[in-house]
Amino acid sequence: MSTTRDDSGSASHVPVLYHQVLSALKPRAGGRHIDGTLGLGGHALGILETSSPDGEVLGLDRDQAALEMAGVRLSKYGKRVHLRHGSFARMQEIAAELGWSTVDGILLDLGVSSMQLEDPQRGFSFRHDGPLDMRFDTTQSLTAAELVNEARQEELAEILTNYGEEPRARRVARAIVAARPMSTTLELAEVVSRVAARKRRGLDPATRTFQALRIAVNDELESLAAGLMQAIKLLVAGGRLVVISFHSLEDRIVKRTFARESRDCICPPRLPMCTCEHQAHLRLLTRGPLRPDESEVQKNPRARSARLRAAERIALA
Repeated sequence: MSTTRDDSGSASHVPVLYHQVLSALKPRAGGRHIDGTLGLGGHALGILETSSPDGEVLGLDRDQAALEMAGVRLSKYGKRVHLRHGSFARMQEIAAELGWSTVDGILLDLGVSSMQLEDPQRGFSFRHDGPLDMRFDTTQSLTAAELVNEARQEELAEILTNYGEEPRARRVARAIVAARPMSTTLELAEVVSRVAARKRRGLDPATRTFQALRIAVNDELESLAAGLMQAIKLLVAGGRLVVISFHSLEDRIVKRTFARESRDCICPPRLPMCTCEHQAHLRLLTRGPLRPDESEVQKNPRARSARLRAAERIALA
């Protein structure tokens, strides 16, 4: 099985919430599915197995190295697998290149893979010394080093507040600017740890800063919002969308999008009558997020922060 995707510690060979994902997606023979965050292909493998003999999967990932490794793992499925380098924020465009105007199910498993976290050269973790990179897609130009060393202090503080929910964002931003230039993860972590408070027991004070910079470098929240809307448009009636998030910022976007798209009217409550003409596109399959049970967390500590939400596309009236 593939490694779990999230923002925490050690590697696992079991995809997070594996059985819950397959139960929510309900892959079937002949179905077309998109795994928008392929990673090493663990969930995709399950989808291919349960949709045999002729179900197909389009696997997307911004990380070319992950795609290549998943390609080897999924090669036995031959023409049933289509792998593309790209963001799920472009899934409609990429699906159209295959001639897919609609699909039966879409999975977005958000976060950072263990392969990325454990490679010091990727710069995602302060547990290893490495360059300040943090790019999912190493072909893009913007890196964490550029933000750390060139962004204005006010811009850094805004990034730390909005993407890291860092309570001492201004103090941390000021310390980063004063310590410039920096080139490695441990340099940054040391500077941040001197001025940032621990949010809770066991959480390193640099965690929020590293999360914030990674989100900013990869434009993660904006990509998620765009990807969710494209996913809804791609699904056939009865098709299912499953999203696994690992922190509150992601989960909030998913929750609000699902709530909005499951209502016919999204007008402000104070209006006496509906003027938005909005139609519901989704039926919620999970009223609250599904969480891993204790046995999964014990086997796979990375799963502890995972939250799964699922919805089904409904036909428009």
